[in-house]
Amino acid sequence: MTQSKVITVLFALSLTFAPVYADEMSDFFSPEGNVEFYSDEEETTPVLEVFEPIKINIGDVIFKQVTRRFDLLDPASNTGYYPGGRGPNKLVIYTANYGEHTLTNEFGTEAIVEGNIVTSLSGADSAIPKDGLVISGHGSAKNWITQNITIGSKVYVDTVSRTITVYTTSESFTFDARAKIDEAESIVNYYKQNSPNYNPITAFEHIKNARTYLEKAQSSKNDLQTLKQYSQDAIEEGNMAIKTALPYVPNELKGVWIRPTETCAEQIIATLDKLKDNGFNNVFLETYYHGKTIFPSKTMNKYGFTVQNELFEGFDPLKVWVDEAHKRGIKVHTWFQSFYVGNKNPNLTPTSILAQHPEWGNKTKKCADCDGPTMSVSEHNGYFLDPANDNVQEFLLELLTEIIQDYKPDGVNLDYIRYPNSNPRDDMSAWGFSEYARNKFQTIYGKDPVELTIADAMWYDWNAFRRNIITDFVRKAGKLGKENNTYVSTVIFPDIASALATKQQDWRSWSSNGYIDGFTPLFLTYDSKMLASMMNDVMNIKAPQTELYAGLFVTFMGGSSEDLIRQIFETRKMNANGVILFDYAHTTPVYTSTLMASAFNSASQDTKIKLAQKKKYEKKKRNNKISNKNSSSDTKTTRKSKITKDKTAKNKTRKSKHQKQS
Repeated sequence: MTQSKVITVLFALSLTFAPVYADEMSDFFSPEGNVEFYSDEEETTPVLEVFEPIKINIGDVIFKQVTRRFDLLDPASNTGYYPGGRGPNKLVIYTANYGEHTLTNEFGTEAIVEGNIVTSLSGADSAIPKDGLVISGHGSAKNWITQNITIGSKVYVDTVSRTITVYTTSESFTFDARAKIDEAESIVNYYKQNSPNYNPITAFEHIKNARTYLEKAQSSKNDLQTLKQYSQDAIEEGNMAIKTALPYVPNELKGVWIRPTETCAEQIIATLDKLKDNGFNNVFLETYYHGKTIFPSKTMNKYGFTVQNELFEGFDPLKVWVDEAHKRGIKVHTWFQSFYVGNKNPNLTPTSILAQHPEWGNKTKKCADCDGPTMSVSEHNGYFLDPANDNVQEFLLELLTEIIQDYKPDGVNLDYIRYPNSNPRDDMSAWGFSEYARNKFQTIYGKDPVELTIADAMWYDWNAFRRNIITDFVRKAGKLGKENNTYVSTVIFPDIASALATKQQDWRSWSSNGYIDGFTPLFLTYDSKMLASMMNDVMNIKAPQTELYAGLFVTFMGGSSEDLIRQIFETRKMNANGVILFDYAHTTPVYTSTLMASAFNSASQDTKIKLAQKKKYEKKKRNNKISNKNSSSDTKTTRKSKITKDKTAKNKTRKSKHQKQS
């Protein structure tokens, strides 16, 4: 290999980055030593490893280079309060040595690196490639990733200096554009093979435009501004191709979770009109949350609890939501926080559930003998009710009965239908150690669960005891729904092993026993591959009669609008019954306009059909015109031929007469 040429890229404070060309850098020396250029005469297809200095082809342009120290490399998993070992504002690197997934929660962002190229962006619990790594950030580190890493970026990780250096090159832009064109074509080909009435006319136009811009970008490497502009144009057209390639599906549930803020009928009507205009046909309305109802509740009043959430006092929003939604053909599911009662200190509100009944609170083993309920540190310092307490279950079922019978929603969506999150390897963090639950368990098994550790055989019985308690509540709620012709769905965590070990949520048995009608699993990622993997797990475990509506977190996690389309595409390929977006507050016009480009827009399909019919008509008209022109030409030729023949015949007759006269 010839001598490498090393560069240092200097950036202006205005963040306008000057182009740097490999063949111009012979007189420069980089103290970092993390960029190596090589000529086409050398190996042109080397294997680029993320822990090795990156190599740039001669002629390639570096738009941008940024470096930041990372905090952790392959942290010890499942330790402490932070999922994946990623604490506040931390930048963490995960390799295959760590495991298959990062195990992080939804409050961050992640970049998946294969080789040394960023191939996709995600939000949480990303799959870790065997030949690469995942860069994960929370808080300020999340912002750094969002601002500096894009698909196609090249990455160098220096484990000695504990730094990450990210490069945006000319190849980064064209890489992303090519990927989007290929992706749009893949969606089009899928529907052409599987949907006889599919019409890709609009998507084809954008693919054609993207290819044109990409060709111009690839031939403009010596002109930075032109290269950047054409690359961006190609990416934008590729994005539009992806958005318009996904067709409208009539029988698909198109839903959104909503925490209401509307305080009058006019505001509710305006929100419902907006939802209708943006293609939504189901709303999952948060009706009971943080231990309060949005409506004036007879049940809450009976128990001496806060009768209605203070935001809605003097007004019954639930009645308006249900009535006005039904006028617009929109179904309403009351979203119900079963065992979660919020993170406010209950002692500050005398009429709160736990102020009235502190013995209803859930406790960890560590705080089993403490006064009052335990806060769940990993879940917003929130408080939970004890599912094992029969009085708790009786109250919640009374409240559900009031909602179902008085307001007649189309469905009930049970959330927080589980124990708080815990570390399965730490018995002190386990939940369910209220005095009521301990006595109940001891009556059955003759042992106080506080005396058990995870090493004891009876710890299995303690797990089963808690899971069965949750399952029994689901059975009762499902029975209530069937008796009142109300659809009952549950929010679940898709990883069954984790759901059982950390939350005592045995959703497999809910499905196999037919206790509920549908699942609304939370897919805490905006990576479509990760979604497909998690969704496949649920599909393979649930019973066929249990419907599945994929809970998508793209909007909440700040993913791109194309990520949303990718995820909807994956759910359709796996025959999900629909999708629900989390949540309305984060479903901004950027996302709704993307949905209305085709996927949620019934009119767009009609428009495509009309365009196709118009093109077909115009083509037929052109062909007829050409045919008529040819026919006219043939007629003229025939007439000319006849005239010529007549003239010839007349001439012969005249000649014959002349000869006879002679």
